[in-house]
Amino acid sequence: MQKKISIRILPSGAEDEDFLRNAISQTVACDPASITGYRILKKSIDARGRQVWVQLTIQVFIDEPFEDLLLTPFHFKDVTNAKKKAIVIGAGPAGLFAALRLIEHGIKPVVLERGKDVRSRRRDLAVMNKEGIVNPESNYCFGEGGAGTYSDGKLYTRSTKRGDVQRILNSFVYFGADEKILYEAHPHIGTNKLPGIITLMRQKILECGGEVLFEKKVIDLILQNEMITKIKTADGNILEGDAVILATGHSARDIFQLLHSKEISIEFKPFALGVRIEHPQSLIDTIQYGLTPLTPAPSPINWRGEHLRPASYSLVQQVDDKGVFSFCMCPGGIIAPAATDHSEIVVNGWSPSKRNNPFANSGIVVTVDEKNIQTFKKHGPLAGMFYQQWVEQKAYDYGGGKLVAPAQRMIDFTQNKISSSLPNCSYLPGIHSVGLKEVLPSFIYDALQIAFKEFGKKMRGYLTNEAVIVATESRTSSPVRIPRNADDLQHPQIKKLYPCGEGAGYAGGIVSAAMDGEKIADQIAKSI
Repeated sequence: MQKKISIRILPSGAEDEDFLRNAISQTVACDPASITGYRILKKSIDARGRQVWVQLTIQVFIDEPFEDLLLTPFHFKDVTNAKKKAIVIGAGPAGLFAALRLIEHGIKPVVLERGKDVRSRRRDLAVMNKEGIVNPESNYCFGEGGAGTYSDGKLYTRSTKRGDVQRILNSFVYFGADEKILYEAHPHIGTNKLPGIITLMRQKILECGGEVLFEKKVIDLILQNEMITKIKTADGNILEGDAVILATGHSARDIFQLLHSKEISIEFKPFALGVRIEHPQSLIDTIQYGLTPLTPAPSPINWRGEHLRPASYSLVQQVDDKGVFSFCMCPGGIIAPAATDHSEIVVNGWSPSKRNNPFANSGIVVTVDEKNIQTFKKHGPLAGMFYQQWVEQKAYDYGGGKLVAPAQRMIDFTQNKISSSLPNCSYLPGIHSVGLKEVLPSFIYDALQIAFKEFGKKMRGYLTNEAVIVATESRTSSPVRIPRNADDLQHPQIKKLYPCGEGAGYAGGIVSAAMDGEKIADQIAKSI
């Protein structure tokens, strides 16, 4: 027989198979020898009391053969000579998952990526970090895998109504991710492991007869009778297909401008803008787990011990009519330069799979809506995009160049003091002490000041000058929405054009973008 049980266990016990098996046998009241196997269905950490526990939901097999985990079956077809073909613009999660799903439907995908393949892209990121030089076509936002490849690899989402989350997680496991992502409460692959997974996805597309073309920047959409017939790339190539998926990500400003110049309908979309804050990870562990650092510590990085993962947090505060919230929190992580142009400062965060760096960072951002950007109203639906860019350029100017970012200690920020010194920071291009009141829009700065004080009450010890605030975190989501019909998912004005993913305003992270890509592919299969 099989039983589904819930148990609470110490972190060390959760990692010890013999101890865990004994705990399972006690819970189901049977001889340990009769347990033929078990499968963890869900795992989360409970740190609400004085003791930290791991909460497990487990499927137990008793006196019957253990069944291996059955993943979602994928039926990839040979589309080398397929009669139907779709152009996929962008090789981020939306574009890649759309391409793989098209193959399951027997449709040949031709994926165009403006940036480089995942391995070549790494060299351009190294130049950004070491020399402060941006390649506008190959950076943390552009290149194979999109922004998600080198910005952490978090897979949790609240967008469960948009598609089959488990299918997306199963896809990642199929392409080499650890099965733990299927049951952990906050699944995370890690920036160090994602490139290999993305490479296997590309290889599968090619193996099945699809195409993946790099350094193919789209510069024009060729229209006829309110229908997209062809696309043109910067190297002069013209390609056509039975459908065009526009999955270019939240930073493809040239695509937004192209659509606007061709009078193809786009809309302003509210977004968020703010800063990235970095604390010592040991401080966040102390606050969240209620622990006292061990003496002597196992290591200066992981004093909590080998079984308890670095603590994270999620914070939100309403300030007047504004939401202030944490975004993309990275335990044991690194702050990275995510600009797509030479004259901008954009910061993001990522963590390796082990999350074993000494710092914890998170975006802390404020919602921006149309009433906040009236001075940019002349730009119409692109007002948010130009506003976002304006703040990024101010941050670059105050940083002093070469991607050095303006920064301030946390308490100094709340007291309008320029920091006389700055703590160590994981941001490799470097930070420069500045009064961030001069960099950030006043309504954002004021809201952050109030929110930080409130966060300090919710997490005692969070408000500290050990923390450093780095500007600016501005690419949380797209400031533009590309409309599409609710029924056939095509652009309401241009037939065969399918806006998709985060750049079009229909997703907010790897999983939701992947689900949207599959959704678009399913609709194209119905249509053509």
